[in-house]
Amino acid sequence: MKVITKTIFAILCFATVLPAMAQSTLRPQLSDAKHNSFGPGEDLVYSVKYGFVKGGEGHFYVSDTIINGRHANHIVCAGRTTGVADAFFKVRDSYESYLDAETQLSVMSKRNIREGRYKYNDVVTYNRSDNSINKSIKKRDNPVVNDSHEVPARILDIVGAFYHARNNAFNTGLVVGDTICYETFFSNQVFPLYIKYRGTETIKTIFGKQECYKFSPITEVGRSFKTEDDMHIWITKDDNCLPVKIKFDLTVGSFVCELSQAKGLLH
Repeated sequence: MKVITKTIFAILCFATVLPAMAQSTLRPQLSDAKHNSFGPGEDLVYSVKYGFVKGGEGHFYVSDTIINGRHANHIVCAGRTTGVADAFFKVRDSYESYLDAETQLSVMSKRNIREGRYKYNDVVTYNRSDNSINKSIKKRDNPVVNDSHEVPARILDIVGAFYHARNNAFNTGLVVGDTICYETFFSNQVFPLYIKYRGTETIKTIFGKQECYKFSPITEVGRSFKTEDDMHIWITKDDNCLPVKIKFDLTVGSFVCELSQAKGLLH
């Protein structure tokens, strides 16, 4: 149960989508503000199930804020175990992204990890003037450690990349087999995030039957996944580009994450 619950919330917050070799046409999505799919007040709740058993929930919320005098979107993705899973191994994780409202590039990102007795916090600030990041790390009962890295010019944090894709990638005339590519910074390293477009599919959602884009983030084989094609995301084919379902086929079994509540949608 400990392995299962930790895996659920790592993938819920996009932590196990790792670099891999793209096998189709790459479509780097680096344009800014082509479309506004989300805005302040968007509030999404997801239910995570292992078979018929609910093991946790995720809460994704967008608000307005000001950083260094500039308007930014503050995105919070929080995951927690519930029910029996919570009794075996309590998880309270949150991932935060601050995206510049004009450029839609990462300004800051935060992780606050609480998994059983394990505690970890980090804060990453993105310096666009010299293409570097500064990182402050705090682990349980350890002093704060500061670090810095050179990074690519338009790098994004992992959560910010997904929200950037909602505005600039998911609804842009992709051809089946195209692969979206983002460079991201996560867990003290730079790696490319590849998301392959699979086509459209109509699925059952909280809004009724909905036509959706289907994407497959290319995953790392051998860690949690058996193949590169073991994770799928369904995005509504409308102006919201809303993630309504995520399915993971892992070495420990299959998990489904489905949207259960949605408030404050922009469209």
